[in-house]
Amino acid sequence: MSGARGSRRPVPKGWRRLLALGFGLAVIGSLVATGAGASASLVDPESNGSVSEAEYVEPTPEPGDPYFEAAAEDGSWISYENPRDEYRSPYLGEGSGKICVSLLNENGDPVVGESVPNTSVTIPTNDATSWHSKANPMTVKFPMTDHYDRPLDGDEFGTSPEMSQGDGYLDSHCIELHGQPEDATIEYGEAEISGEHADKIDVVGYIQQVPEGDGWDSDIDPVAAAEPYEEVGGSWTYEPGATHGQVSVILQLNAAPGGSATPSDPAGNGSSGTTSGTDQEPDDGDETEDGNPMPGFGALAALVALSVAVIARHRNRG
Repeated sequence: MSGARGSRRPVPKGWRRLLALGFGLAVIGSLVATGAGASASLVDPESNGSVSEAEYVEPTPEPGDPYFEAAAEDGSWISYENPRDEYRSPYLGEGSGKICVSLLNENGDPVVGESVPNTSVTIPTNDATSWHSKANPMTVKFPMTDHYDRPLDGDEFGTSPEMSQGDGYLDSHCIELHGQPEDATIEYGEAEISGEHADKIDVVGYIQQVPEGDGWDSDIDPVAAAEPYEEVGGSWTYEPGATHGQVSVILQLNAAPGGSATPSDPAGNGSSGTTSGTDQEPDDGDETEDGNPMPGFGALAALVALSVAVIARHRNRG
């Protein structure tokens, strides 16, 4: 569209100075806002939720799966095939038992020990279990995925409206014993951690179901429910009509922040690795994370100074 345009007039010097000053202040404000946002993102609480090993997620077997064994028609129980499930020969009675190990990360999620290779837990058991090939003692090696075709076999904790027991995900490595006399006593000792990363695993405690109890309750937090060895007693005795006992040994990774071992750095020797008894000098490359109280503001300060210089130049020229 054609049309007449108004004539342009020169901007007075005073206005030029005000415009330059306003532009500079806008740039500074934008830079400060950007820097403040970057600083806040570095202290985001979610960034502190790292664990030394990610959760191991394996759903429980469903009907039709080779590892699905059976389930009660009334939904009162469910059973999965376990390669460590053995029957005594000769079969002396209906006494049965289960000894499980649950290894959890710092958030309480089940893991298989990829961050603690060449490490194991041993649970002594008495002679009444000596016929079982994986008992007397029971030893679990980490990572379980390297040593067992079926690393986890039990869903011992959590709930789901679709499950009669558990939450539908495996969380425990167990041995099962069947065919014990109905007056037998099963004894187990305190768990012993040994190997390369023994110092990164804590024995939280033990959860025991005694034969005369109400059965295994999976609606519990394993860390909160675990008790000291002295309190659980380290044994159970079968009685007629009460012929099943179980204990779960609860272990938890304890890697400290900045010293965690991960599957990609199993020995913890990377930039965030643990020390080996001596103090280590901080890496200069980590200064923006640990040494500078306001990370990201070095470049910001330079840009602010440049903006101020531009403003001063405009003022001098005006």
